[in-house]
Amino acid sequence: MPEIAMNVRCLSVATALLIVSICPLRAEEGLVAYKSLGPELALDLARAALANCRTRGYQVAVAVVDRFGVTQVMLRDRFAGPHTPSTAAGKAWTAASFKTSTTELNAISQPGMMQAGIRNLPGAVVIAGGLIVEAGGSLVGAIGVSGAPGGDADEACAKAGIDAVRDKLDF
Repeated sequence: MPEIAMNVRCLSVATALLIVSICPLRAEEGLVAYKSLGPELALDLARAALANCRTRGYQVAVAVVDRFGVTQVMLRDRFAGPHTPSTAAGKAWTAASFKTSTTELNAISQPGMMQAGIRNLPGAVVIAGGLIVEAGGSLVGAIGVSGAPGGDADEACAKAGIDAVRDKLDF
């Protein structure tokens, strides 16, 4: 009988230790860690994109949003059109929301295509010029540019902005 009591006690202790060791894991499952652009890096990104557009002779607005689509930085050159800030912010929000460039979204959402409804979602701006910003394989934000002559030129400035801060993103 003492052996059975000892085995039951050992089994009870082992079960208790197992439960205690699992409980913290369950608590941690409720928490999520993620990377996001800091305000200084977001500003550097926006400034680099704006500077690139200026060298090309374009007056634009540049918006940088965090991974959730919330605007962190908005820059508007003095002669950029009044529509450019909201369009740039919309492009950045759209890229972050769908985790893809607005050029790609444009291609897959043409009338008659399965994703055509994307164009009708409130706030979605499906025009080239919105790019996601990634660091270490994670989405950390997005950038949108508006005001250059055509979405391709907007996107080129956005890409130049990302390239300018790439060394700060690859951590």
